[in-house]
Amino acid sequence: MIVNLSNNNSLVNQFVSEIRDVKIQKDRLRFRRNIERIGEISAYEISKTLEYKNRSIQTSLGKIDVPVLKEQPILGTILRAGLPLHNGLLNYFDQADNAFISAYRHHHEDGTFEIRLEYLASSSIENKILIIADPMLATGNSMALTLQEVFKLGRPKHTHIVCVIASEAGVEKVRNSIDNFTLWTAAIDKELNSMAYIVPGLGDAGDLAFGEKIQN
Repeated sequence: MIVNLSNNNSLVNQFVSEIRDVKIQKDRLRFRRNIERIGEISAYEISKTLEYKNRSIQTSLGKIDVPVLKEQPILGTILRAGLPLHNGLLNYFDQADNAFISAYRHHHEDGTFEIRLEYLASSSIENKILIIADPMLATGNSMALTLQEVFKLGRPKHTHIVCVIASEAGVEKVRNSIDNFTLWTAAIDKELNSMAYIVPGLGDAGDLAFGEKIQN
């Protein structure tokens, strides 16, 4: 299932407008915080789909049964750009175990690139709810490769993919590569340019959040 949070008017659209704006996005703190906010909103929306159980709570005046999460999800992120989005998810699922994955574009002199995955640290995901964050779903190749490796650790009960902006091509790549998933995104753009960046997109989310990197 694909959930585009921008289909309904909400503060998500305000946050997306600010992270796209070339003047506003120069404020790194604000850029990171807006992505974090989108992660928080996504966490809240995802929480509505999860299983709950009643817990008896003792207050100073009596007892009451309150529905609480039946189990905590596993929160995963693709480094480094995914960190602010992951932090937003973690603000709400604050008891969750976490997974960290290093996946990146290795550029060649001819302008082409390949996806490399060099590091994976994760709690057990077997029969768990997995929520994995990456702000930009461009070609979808990084996400497909990442989940291919993560699934070697076990098969989750369900996978939630959270991004800020997806391309139509990235959405289709995920559809064709992954089973039993829900994609949550704050916007879907139509185009990819010759460098496989989303257009209009917002630029390089990792560079905008943390500073330009030396190309590898």
